[in-house]
Amino acid sequence: MTNYPEPAAFPPGASLTDGVWTQVLSPRQATQGRPALFLDRDGVLVEEAHYLHKVENVQLTPNAAQVVKAANANNIPVILVTNQAGVGYGYFKWDDFVLVQAQILSDLAQGGAHIDGVFACPFHAKGQSVYAHKDHPARKPNPGMLHLAQSLMGIDLQSSWIVGDRSLDVLAGKNAGLQGGVHVLTGHGSKEGEREAALNVGTPSFPLKGVQNLFEAMDVLGFLKKP
Repeated sequence: MTNYPEPAAFPPGASLTDGVWTQVLSPRQATQGRPALFLDRDGVLVEEAHYLHKVENVQLTPNAAQVVKAANANNIPVILVTNQAGVGYGYFKWDDFVLVQAQILSDLAQGGAHIDGVFACPFHAKGQSVYAHKDHPARKPNPGMLHLAQSLMGIDLQSSWIVGDRSLDVLAGKNAGLQGGVHVLTGHGSKEGEREAALNVGTPSFPLKGVQNLFEAMDVLGFLKKP
């Protein structure tokens, strides 16, 4: 059995599942059988800060809390699924991740919003030691984190949507059998070729929408109603 590095203390609902950060913040009865809104974190929910690991660099994207609040009001679980290669590279540790996440949750709470689950994959082909993996099943575009959310939270994946700033985010949604995806231009989304690559993921059975930011995604997510 592999011994993965752990934070000094796990926050409520958090653990490591075979090295993948797993945090369930709502009781299963609140998420069982529900479609979820899966969100990439950096560049979608919060501003891209290049391996975000300092609390002072946490900044929600414009009106992000309103989107999460709207999902909360519609009984739509909001679940973060984030690649965290910075942990795998050794750029920062889980303790830094814990502090950043606490700040994000606090900022959302100030806007009357809450997250239901957080999943983070530290594995990368160039990861150090135990985090070295050429194609880990939890690293997007693989669907492992979404499947883990389904297993632990009872999410209805087929009715769920994902919002991301990279093509690999929406491809993870497609690979997990989600209903559809939304690509935003914040974060890495405005880089040359990224929007085109994301839109190319779309198919008749997996519609892919392109919008400016997370707040505008509310206009194309049929299960959300603006408060």
